[in-house]
Amino acid sequence: MKLTWFGGSAFRVYAGGVIIVVHPEDAPESVDRGELLAGAESILARGDRAVPAIDPGEWRPKAPARLIDDDEALALDLFRLGEGHLLIAAPSEPPLVVLGDGDLPRFGRWADGAVVVLTSAREAIVAEVTALLDVARPRLVALAVDEQTLDYAIAALAEHLGGAALVSLEPGLALEV
Repeated sequence: MKLTWFGGSAFRVYAGGVIIVVHPEDAPESVDRGELLAGAESILARGDRAVPAIDPGEWRPKAPARLIDDDEALALDLFRLGEGHLLIAAPSEPPLVVLGDGDLPRFGRWADGAVVVLTSAREAIVAEVTALLDVARPRLVALAVDEQTLDYAIAALAEHLGGAALVSLEPGLALEV
């Protein structure tokens, strides 16, 4: 999985052999739209209702894909988790959760080993993610926030990581997970 943050909640995600662009409208004007959208198989605008909503407490990832499986078993899944959050689940990759501004959804056991990206570091979201870290062990917590809120988010989350990695994303630079 490769994750590139462009600012705001705009991302390019390469997972399961597919490129997904999340919230391209949030990218700063300085971002080349051609670079952002090139090769994308899915473009998810903010508030896109074509993406089905699920209860993350009940969701289970698919079994790891095998080459003999049909195309459906190899397909990437996109889901909304409440308002403002997105789940990208690619076969044989950790689930990717992009958290926006809404209330944090209830997570299931699958959150162990997931990649969680925070695009907002307001106090309520950081407190809810801190509570999540007390009961689940994501593989990685990535902070896609401005420099002013970065120190606050790191200080609030650091003592609750329990083995999960914590990284700060830099606009335009890819992170391979």
